[in-house]
Amino acid sequence: MNKHPGLDSVDMNTPNIRAVITDIEGTTTDISFVHKVLFPYAHEQLPEFVHSHSAQPDVAEQIAAVRAELKAPDASLDKVIETLLYWIETDQKVTPLKALQGMIWADGYQRGAFKGHLYSDVAPHLRQWAEAGKQLYVYSSGSIQAQKLLFGYSTEGDLTPLFSGYFDTHIGHKREALAYQHIVSKLQLPADEILFLSDVVEELDAAKQAGMQTLQLVREGTQAGTQHACVTSFDEITL
Repeated sequence: MNKHPGLDSVDMNTPNIRAVITDIEGTTTDISFVHKVLFPYAHEQLPEFVHSHSAQPDVAEQIAAVRAELKAPDASLDKVIETLLYWIETDQKVTPLKALQGMIWADGYQRGAFKGHLYSDVAPHLRQWAEAGKQLYVYSSGSIQAQKLLFGYSTEGDLTPLFSGYFDTHIGHKREALAYQHIVSKLQLPADEILFLSDVVEELDAAKQAGMQTLQLVREGTQAGTQHACVTSFDEITL
């Protein structure tokens, strides 16, 4: 496993890693897929989707959640849609938006409008780790539904059977150690037997504070940090 110059040695080639938690954007998946495919698709489809499904209970629940965020219980449907579109344009991590995007993306995936992008090095290693008995999890700011769709309708086929579970911002914010403490509690494993993979230094910092082992994925456009071991692909990770 390649290290960033100046880092202390971190040996992942040990049997004590029992679970791997991976981020998505910039780690398993090109950020451009999210920002150039998924977000524009949701932006284009959202107005008609909300209008035509507003009476559907799961959609109505999210519309009510948007009104609650606005502190405007009587906000019109058009105002709700305007707010949702603004949140997409400004990349806001707001739970009702994530839920509605997930519903819209589900329709797109199922109709074959696109497939979930994965870097070519990801699927072979996920399969290898799962076969070796490692527990695999996803932790992303995208909703759990969106995570399952991306891996379920991926360019490498349906990878969801490989995963033991998924976490989103309901467990906590990705840059706060408390979220990773909650995940450790859910997994019921010692924190140092859990490896967290991400391209974002602040997320890795938070995971490390919670006692997890960490690796930074330095894909194209990612700046390597100095506090975590770095690799450029899953090919460089030996568990």
